[in-house]
Amino acid sequence: MAETPGLLFVTMAPHASLPSAQFDDWWNNEHAPLRVRLPFFANGFRYRASDLEGSGKGKGLPEWLAIYDVTDTAELVKEPYTTLRTDRVKTQREKDTMKQITVGRLLYDLVASQQAPSFTPLEAITPEPAQNVLVVLRLNVHPDKRQELQSWYTDEHIPLLAKIPGWRRTRLFQTAAVERAPEIEYLAVHEYSPTNGLGGPEWKASVSTPWYESIMSSAVTHVVRRTYTLHYIFSPAPRDLAPLASASAIPLTSLDALTSTHPASSPNPSSITSYITTPDGAQLSYTLSGSPYADAPVLLLSNSILVDPSIWTAFLAAFLANPSHHKYRILRYHTRGRTAHIGSAHPITLAVLAADIIHLLDALRVPRAAALIGVSLGGATVLTTALRHSARVGAFIACDTNAAAPASNRSSWGERIGVAEREAAVSATGEPVVGARLAEMTAQRWFAPQNHGGAAYERVKGVVAANSLEGFRRSVEALFEYDVREEMGGCQVRGLFVVGGEDGVLPKTMAEMARGLGGGAELKVVPGAGHLPMVEEPEAFARVVEAFLAEEE
Repeated sequence: MAETPGLLFVTMAPHASLPSAQFDDWWNNEHAPLRVRLPFFANGFRYRASDLEGSGKGKGLPEWLAIYDVTDTAELVKEPYTTLRTDRVKTQREKDTMKQITVGRLLYDLVASQQAPSFTPLEAITPEPAQNVLVVLRLNVHPDKRQELQSWYTDEHIPLLAKIPGWRRTRLFQTAAVERAPEIEYLAVHEYSPTNGLGGPEWKASVSTPWYESIMSSAVTHVVRRTYTLHYIFSPAPRDLAPLASASAIPLTSLDALTSTHPASSPNPSSITSYITTPDGAQLSYTLSGSPYADAPVLLLSNSILVDPSIWTAFLAAFLANPSHHKYRILRYHTRGRTAHIGSAHPITLAVLAADIIHLLDALRVPRAAALIGVSLGGATVLTTALRHSARVGAFIACDTNAAAPASNRSSWGERIGVAEREAAVSATGEPVVGARLAEMTAQRWFAPQNHGGAAYERVKGVVAANSLEGFRRSVEALFEYDVREEMGGCQVRGLFVVGGEDGVLPKTMAEMARGLGGGAELKVVPGAGHLPMVEEPEAFARVVEAFLAEEE
């Protein structure tokens, strides 16, 4: 059966008892992302009414509107969408919040659509477009006049609207067939740029024709006109830290435990932990923390193989001890291969891992990261991202890595896989994991001798041991064979190389890397550190990062 594209149209009127921070956090970080993650949701937008003040015609009507384009309205009357409206998904926080909101929900099928030649979907515009205007008309029409209404819209009215300065698109919808409603309502949705000609001569001409007068007098039995401005663009990755800075914010833990929000609590900034799913099906968990401002500069941290974002904890504590660094948003994530949710990409390469960074930035609506910082495999990943996606990267710091895979990598990593396979360790849930033997070998190889056995050493050992075995087998493919040395000569992104002073031959190797970057780059050596300077010498590493970022300012 052919798909029927349409629109989910939801009005919301929060009660006076509901704090605005709780309302915003629930809608932007919990409710809407669950919907736009579904494959048949093309997008989602939150609008605020602009007709409530003064002589506005919206007085007493809902202040908020959400619209979602769907590829097939039939999907909204079956699972998985209907599951979202049940206790299988709804948290107690969502139930308590929704009790304090008057919600109106309507579903429409698309009838007609015309757009300006320069039209760009709002979700494709970055940075976030501001104050775009939406004019919405809900129309009841005599049953025998429906075809005439549609003809008037497509043949006369939309072509006249297209002459109005700032017009972007007009779409006409009707009550969705799957609603099985006794009466059909039409919905006209007109989109305009912030600066537009609404109320001007072109607009007046569009509502002054004989056909317009005939339609309004003989076809339309009732009309409600509302105007709105764009407030927020929903995305599959929760990202709104602003409401979490409020004292009224309520923490969230989703029923599947994959999403949580954490209000600010000194000295810890607010944070959101959730996940994205890449086009090939890999599930990447991330944590976004820091500045509540949506346009704050973003620092992305990319891990070594076999570890998780906890390797950055001590560094971040040192870095954020400087209040001037609170302007940043920090994005940490589980590199593909940390878990068994590794997707179908085969083989996994640096290009795949660089694309993962871009998918994260896209899902979080970050047009350009201020800096990417990565170590080991993460260092090669951020370098590759800077080389191949330069418009998305302001700067990069590559730590303890190589520009080309050593010839021994395939065999040496193959031996390490064998160590893990022979141990046959499993997690508490029965999943095969890397295990203690390879974890001990890895920590001994990574840490400077004087740091063996310390608290940081033991923590990293535990993290390595818990890595998914299948994730390790697959993700290590990225280290088998790669070479970006030739690309480095044309690099257009400012870079820095950092290495632990006791990381074997890497101080010498990385000096060559620094010289090979287009325009040259510095190499900073962190004394007393091995392969993970942000773990072994976090304060010294924080000073290196701080100095590099300050150069841009």
